[in-house]
Amino acid sequence: MSVESDSPEIKRLRWRCRRGMRELDQLMLRYLDRRWPTADESERNLFLRLLDTEDDKLWRWFMGRERPEDATLDAIVTLIADLPA
Repeated sequence: MSVESDSPEIKRLRWRCRRGMRELDQLMLRYLDRRWPTADESERNLFLRLLDTEDDKLWRWFMGRERPEDATLDAIVTLIADLPA
């Protein structure tokens, strides 16, 4: 973990990444740990929008049952889903 992981912002985000489904938790936390530190403001804002999405929608998107209508959300869902485990 980086020094940034101790910041109040990262602690809040880590809490928001807890979705109540282990698979979603892992996907969101993987992004937070691996991409967030180097992501630009635009990508970070997309991730924050994603965190505001209901769990059932996230589940359908990440399992490939549906795709977000918003192309930018679709792009970050794909980016997160493609992160190595």
